Amino acid sequence: MMQAASLDSFDIAILAALQRDGSMTNAALAEVVNLSPSQCSRRRAALEQAGVIEGYAARLSAARLGYGLRAIIRVNLASHGQGKDDDFARFVESHPQIRSAFSVSGDADYVLDVRVRDLDAFADFVHRHLLPHPQVSQVRSEIVLKTLKDDRGLPPVAVP
Repeated sequence: MMQAASLDSFDIAILAALQRDGSMTNAALAEVVNLSPSQCSRRRAALEQAGVIEGYAARLSAARLGYGLRAIIRVNLASHGQGKDDDFARFVESHPQIRSAFSVSGDADYVLDVRVRDLDAFADFVHRHLLPHPQVSQVRSEIVLKTLKDDRGLPPVAVP
C-alpha cells in the first residue's frame, strides 16, 4: 500500500483551491491561500512531483455534449485468470463510452460507468459489444435517472 503524503495546512488549501479551479495561476492561488506566488509555485511543483496532483483537466458538460444517458453496468465474467482478466481490461479500454471501470467485491466482478447519447446507443453498446464478449456471462444495468452527487474531487485530507 502506498504511503499517504504528509500535508500541512498550506498544502491542503492549495489542493482544495486547485480542485475548484485547476487553471488558477500561482498569483491567484497565492491570494487564496495567503502565500507568495513563488511559495505557491514551489509547493504546487512539489505536490505534482510527489504524485499528489496527478494532472489537470476541464470538467465538461455531458448533457451539452449530447450524452443524454448514463448507466451503471455490473458485469460477471464466465471464468477468471490473468489472460482472461487482461482481455476484459483491453475491451474496457477500447470502448470510450465506458468512462470508469472498477474490479469490485460483491455480486459482480466489474462495475462500469457508461455514457452514451441515448437509449438506442446504450442498447447498441450492450447488444453489439458487451454481451457478445466471450468472457461476459452476466450483465445487469441501471439507468441513472437523477444525479444526486457527482463530486470528482477528493477531500484534501483523508477522513478517519
